Amino acid sequence: MNEASKFKKQFYKRSTFVTHLPVDYQYSPSHGWACQIQPGIWRIGLTKFATRMLGEMVDLGFDTCKGDAIEHGKILGWMEGFKAISDLYSLVEGNLESINQKLEGDMSQISKQPYTEGWLYEAKGALEQRCMNVNSYAALLDATIDKMLEQQEHEPESEDTQ
Repeated sequence: MNEASKFKKQFYKRSTFVTHLPVDYQYSPSHGWACQIQPGIWRIGLTKFATRMLGEMVDLGFDTCKGDAIEHGKILGWMEGFKAISDLYSLVEGNLESINQKLEGDMSQISKQPYTEGWLYEAKGALEQRCMNVNSYAALLDATIDKMLEQQEHEPESEDTQ
């Protein structure tokens, strides 16, 4: 049994975006996920939506080291995809336990297997209170995608020049 088949998933589809969200995970408004792997120890990664917005991952760096104290919202490092560059924020207040070293050899796992092999870091402590369950996150995705679609409808169409 591979790691992906260990958890119950909820199918999600809105417009052209499709994913399977792990039911037992917690989700942040910034499209990160948290899975409690032991009491008080959280594995953190990016949701499929976040990876789609960033594009194929090309670089990842941490400014925070194992054992360092971290706080909710603290910048731990940065991520670079073909579409965007973003800071990587902490979803946990406590200590950074580890960084996924496997990503150094294969960054594509962040996009290909965001809920399993593509995790970013593990931290010990308290999860940010703004994190939500899968149903609340699905509602957030609905609102976010609807807003993106509405903005696309209002963008002026480019005229062909001949």
